[in-house]
Amino acid sequence: MDIRNTPIPVRRALKRLGLNLRDARKRRRIPMRLAAERASISRATLTKIEKGDEGVSLGAYARILFVLGLIQPLAELADPKFDELGLDLEAEKLPKRIRLPKWNKLS
Repeated sequence: MDIRNTPIPVRRALKRLGLNLRDARKRRRIPMRLAAERASISRATLTKIEKGDEGVSLGAYARILFVLGLIQPLAELADPKFDELGLDLEAEKLPKRIRLPKWNKLS
C-alpha cells in the first residue's frame, strides 16, 4: 500500500484514532496482549492500529473498539441524521410547492 496516495487528512485522522485507542486501552488498564487476545488479532496488529496504520482492516479496528466498549460511535459514523451536507443537498431537491392533480381539487 502506497501511503503517498493517502490524503494527509486521512493519515492524520487514523493517527489520532490510533492514539485515542491506545489511550483508551491504557485508561482501562488493559495490557496489549489481553486486548489483542480479546479482539482476536495479533499483538503486532494492535501495535499497527495504535499507530494509525491504514493497512489494517476496518474489522480489526472495530474489534478493538468493541473490546474497549466504544463500538456504538462506529455504528453511527455515517448515520444520515449526522450528514449535514447530505441533508442540505437533499433539501435543495425538495419541490418549492406541491400541486394536486386537477381531478383531485376541491370544488
